[in-house]
Amino acid sequence: MTFKLGLTGSIGMGKSTTAQIFVNLGCDLWDADEAVHRLYSSAGAGVAPIAAIFPEAIIDGEVSRSVLKSIIANDTNALSQIEAVIHPLVFEDRKISIEKSKSDIIVLDIPLLFEKNAETLLDATVCVYVSTDIQKDRVLNRGNLSHSEFLIILDNQMLNTTKCELADYTIKTDTIVHAQIQAQEILKEIRKKIKNA
Repeated sequence: MTFKLGLTGSIGMGKSTTAQIFVNLGCDLWDADEAVHRLYSSAGAGVAPIAAIFPEAIIDGEVSRSVLKSIIANDTNALSQIEAVIHPLVFEDRKISIEKSKSDIIVLDIPLLFEKNAETLLDATVCVYVSTDIQKDRVLNRGNLSHSEFLIILDNQMLNTTKCELADYTIKTDTIVHAQIQAQEILKEIRKKIKNA
């Protein structure tokens, strides 16, 4: 039985880097954003249901995320309609990944883990964090979001401090080395629990 460890944290908190650290330490990884990309790509299971509700979002046989963004911005009901068709597909994708996992621990990278109550399906959760200044610097230095877009994303996410309070474990991602040490400690504790189960 594979141990399911949920990984979350707000934008710019170091989630992707921490996910890779867990992989380097022998865990399997399932990434919610990557799953959505697969579903939206040509021949992906999400193309037909999105085409049925928003045909204008399909470009060259794929779901255009930028078109979806503008649809969501202009239609208050759009997001719930999209989620209604995509979330069950994402859930199925995750289930298959867990079943196929060969590792003793699979890390499930879920940005909206607590917002969507996904923690109820997991064995434990970990939230990454840094200071808000470092977070802002990281996001704006990527160059793909403006300051106002960054603030909009933050407004749509649960406070990271709340996520940390809800999580079983936290990892401060101020440096990669520090994050790695904390990840090793968490895995050591989990593997001890698995052994004694």
